[in-house]
Parts: sequence; structure tokens; C-alpha cells
Amino acid sequence: MTTELDTAVPPRSPSGAALRMRRHRERRRRKLHCLTIELRKTEIDELVRKGMLEAETRNNHQAIKLALYSFLDSTLGLAS
Repeated sequence: MTTELDTAVPPRSPSGAALRMRRHRERRRRKLHCLTIELRKTEIDELVRKGMLEAETRNNHQAIKLALYSFLDSTLGLAS
């Protein structure tokens, strides 16, 4: 004898496309834009020189991103 639970289909994970669309909509709600940029080594060096990035984290993408946010906030004065 089979029950309804025996034939239930397990929930599927959202597809990659669905996850990207979800992140896109969340950014749009927060009035954010997702950009890919290229930084020169000298620009990363300048973030270190200004004290916005630790020298030992100069190859850490997350640390560079946070340092760049800090630089933009201090330069543009638009932190929110």
C-alpha cells in the first residue's frame, strides 16, 4: 500500500537563472547596480596607501570590494 507521502516529489532547488533573477530584483529594490570593473594594481596600491585596505589582503576580492566601498563613501559622501 502506498501513501501520498510515498509518491510526493521532493522540492527542487531553484535554478541558477531563478537565483540570478532573485538577486537582480533584490538589488533593484535596494536601488543598487551590479557592475564588473577592472582595477589596476596601482589603484589597489592606493587603497592600501590610504589605509582603506590592509596590504596582506590586496589579493582578497571581498576585502578590495569593501575598501572600494569605503573609498566611494568617503569621496562621494553618499553612504546610506
